[in-house]
Amino acid sequence: MPLSDAQPRTRLHTRTITLEGYQREDGLFDIEAEIIDRKAHGFSTIDRTVEPGTPLHHMNVRLTVNDALEIVAAEAHTTHGPFTICSGGADSFGRLVGLTIRPGFLKSANERLGGIVGCTHIRELLQQLGTVAMQTFYPIRAKTRPREPDAPPRLLNTCHAYASDNSVIQRSYPAYYTGPATPEA
Repeated sequence: MPLSDAQPRTRLHTRTITLEGYQREDGLFDIEAEIIDRKAHGFSTIDRTVEPGTPLHHMNVRLTVNDALEIVAAEAHTTHGPFTICSGGADSFGRLVGLTIRPGFLKSANERLGGIVGCTHIRELLQQLGTVAMQTFYPIRAKTRPREPDAPPRLLNTCHAYASDNSVIQRSYPAYYTGPATPEA
């Protein structure tokens, strides 16, 4: 069911985030993100005047990972920020090299880029970058590293659809289904 009808309103802010995953010819994978914030009204900071609809924030990020999801290269660029100094927040993104996208990635990444070291808006993309890396790599990994026959599915109990008591698991992985028994037809 879609959202309910909204009350009369005026748009004030739009954030657009685009993420894409690529397989490179050299066997590595690029995960790219772009974030753009626009305001419906104009205003000025001490460094620039932001016209309505002009990006207040515009940042691009690229993580390059290997087949173990280890980050082998990381870069970010700030095209627009509220202050001229904002572009320096992208400079620290290379500190992610050597991290692996797995449980604990976000915490480790924030330790390297947190606070005054990095850019809040670029840092906000980290969770989505990790997810898109997994989504990009999952079909390839599934072909090259099939699930062990007796091992539980990797996604078991990671979301609503893959809950052990839901119909997806009942139909796809009946040995791991924990919901109510259904009558035999």
